[in-house]
Amino acid sequence: MKTLTETDLYCEPPELMEQYVVAKNPKLMLRRSETVVERMLSNWMSICLYQYLKDSAGEPLYKLFKAIKHQVEKGPVDAVQKKAKYTLNDTGLLGDDVEYAPLTVSVIVQDEGVDAVPVKVLNCDTISQVKEKIIDQVYRTQPCSCWPKPDSVVLEWRPGSTAQILSDLDLTSQRDGRWKRINTLMHYNVRDGATLILSKVGVSQQPEDSQQDLPGERHALLEEENRVWHLVRPTDEVDEGKSKRGSMKEKERTKAITEIYLTRLLSVKGTLQQFVDNFFQSVLAPGHAVPPAVKYFFDFLDEQAEKHDIKDEDTIHIWKTNSLPLRFWVNILKNPHFIFDVHVHEVVDASLSVIAQTFMDACTRTEHKLSRDSPSNKLLYAKEISTYKKMVEDYYKGIRQMVQVSDQDMNTHLAEISRAHTDSLNTLVALHQLYQYTQKYYDEIINALEEDPAAQKMQLAFRLQQIAAALENKVTDL
Repeated sequence: MKTLTETDLYCEPPELMEQYVVAKNPKLMLRRSETVVERMLSNWMSICLYQYLKDSAGEPLYKLFKAIKHQVEKGPVDAVQKKAKYTLNDTGLLGDDVEYAPLTVSVIVQDEGVDAVPVKVLNCDTISQVKEKIIDQVYRTQPCSCWPKPDSVVLEWRPGSTAQILSDLDLTSQRDGRWKRINTLMHYNVRDGATLILSKVGVSQQPEDSQQDLPGERHALLEEENRVWHLVRPTDEVDEGKSKRGSMKEKERTKAITEIYLTRLLSVKGTLQQFVDNFFQSVLAPGHAVPPAVKYFFDFLDEQAEKHDIKDEDTIHIWKTNSLPLRFWVNILKNPHFIFDVHVHEVVDASLSVIAQTFMDACTRTEHKLSRDSPSNKLLYAKEISTYKKMVEDYYKGIRQMVQVSDQDMNTHLAEISRAHTDSLNTLVALHQLYQYTQKYYDEIINALEEDPAAQKMQLAFRLQQIAAALENKVTDL
């Protein structure tokens, strides 16, 4: 593959295309974000699609995120191994059968004068997991970034005349040799309908046996290698040696268990299917108004393909996929916290990654032959992938048939976007970050501006030298 030079970093879109065509690697264009052009395209698309995201695609994405979160939390989640009973990701699947029961606890928030709040939890939840579910419910009307952290609150249970502070780890924790099990509601024998009190951490108020639950102490304990476990205890080295020498019957049993796990994955997938379909349709359905920036840029790619005599439809398809679905939609699908004020747990992220991979597969024209040995994420969506692929093809075809967006219309649209976000963006900060980048490649940028005919007409090299002289007393040719 051609290595990018310093000059390559500053090229304009047509020049970037020229380089890939000359190198006979046109399909690789826009695949990464190494050049300034590619990075600017990411930011340009993000700004231009913000309103569309807000009006059309944002709600289906948020509902998909919440649906995954709900599915994950309705079953056991191992706090140490980060595996869940209900997931789309086979590597994040909690394979062992764990006995558990749903509970509804009544939570009183101390010093806030609110009525008791019913919260659904599991008796196998760790105390930190219970705190997270309580915080999620009690503070649901507030932005997630304003919620208290689990380590900053104390959970207290008063089964009778005595009060007991619930902690992940304390002197009552179950021990077995070098292993120590994280406490759960079941460990404390908290029953359905119990009343719990949530209050801010006050170190002086905590009894001596719960001092281990302070953030630093708890972190240190959890960091001890193979010492702490929650639902499934890691296999000891002796047991691992025995399992490797297992009989054929054991291997057959493992294969049968794997098929059972796939059934569970399919069950979760079926529950989430409508949410996945709704998001894909909001992004790819031709019925939705296509943002002008998408039409404008796709037409530009078509024009460049014609200019360079590229007749291979696969190449043009890849350009469009690299510039929009993979550069923008997959990014926010895998990272909903980029646009929503939410916290994405690792177990939720694992399922989002499967859906994101399915979206990526839908954008490729390559047909993959599936077998029983294929990755589970491809088997999960084997029936739907052809429908999703057709949605992408129809979306690209529909955009090509739309009325062209003129340069004047695009400029007007961009001016409207600028006005809409005048108060949202700090231009001084943006300019400062651009200048920091300019400092790093000052000589190369000056040379490029001096050689570019358009930059010569606007005296851009001279202007940059003036800015450098004013800001840093940089030696220039002035």
